[in-house]
Amino acid sequence: MGETRISRCLHDIYRRLMAAYGPQHWWPAEEPFEVMVGAILTQSAAWSNVDKAIVNLKTADALLPEAIRRLPLSELALIIRPCGYFNAKAVKLKALVGWFGSHDDDIKNLHAVDTDSLRRELLAVHGIGQETADSILLYAAGKPVFVIDAYTRRIISRLGMSPQKDSYNDYQRLFTANLEADAALFNEYHALLVKLAKEACRKKPLCRRCCLNDTCRFCRG
Repeated sequence: MGETRISRCLHDIYRRLMAAYGPQHWWPAEEPFEVMVGAILTQSAAWSNVDKAIVNLKTADALLPEAIRRLPLSELALIIRPCGYFNAKAVKLKALVGWFGSHDDDIKNLHAVDTDSLRRELLAVHGIGQETADSILLYAAGKPVFVIDAYTRRIISRLGMSPQKDSYNDYQRLFTANLEADAALFNEYHALLVKLAKEACRKKPLCRRCCLNDTCRFCRG
């Protein structure tokens, strides 16, 4: 499949998803720091449980970088308990706010750093891998980075568009090399893929309700 054809396919998928589901208004957060915290808490967790942990932080007036720095680790872990792996995630949140403090806790300072440099910084923070780093870059900092998750891999694989190498970077390159480098587009596209995965392209797929079933190799096979 040539690059031009891939680009056409990706744009067609986006149009179909938008027609089926409409704008997703993702990430569901009131401000960028909440996005950053959510990106940590959502690791190996259902969003409903992450939301409970976020509510707990807000209730405790702890959804602020300085508040998380000030809280004892054990107390922070107790507050975020609903999201699971709370002891490990408390350590990760401490590392996150330590890094954010190096930018004066100001999201505007992140905007001023080029994307590649900012990504390297994030990947050097304890507990932040590629998906979490890219979620922070896209949804909090507004950088044009495409987030790759298990949902995206599943859908792209079933559509018969998987890259030759089954790596995060190669899946990401599939999108970034064939779509405009636009943060709003990447934001909406990723959110729509998540919506499709939850509504139809599940582990046990519900192909009849999928808006892509006429082009899907998995469905036809």
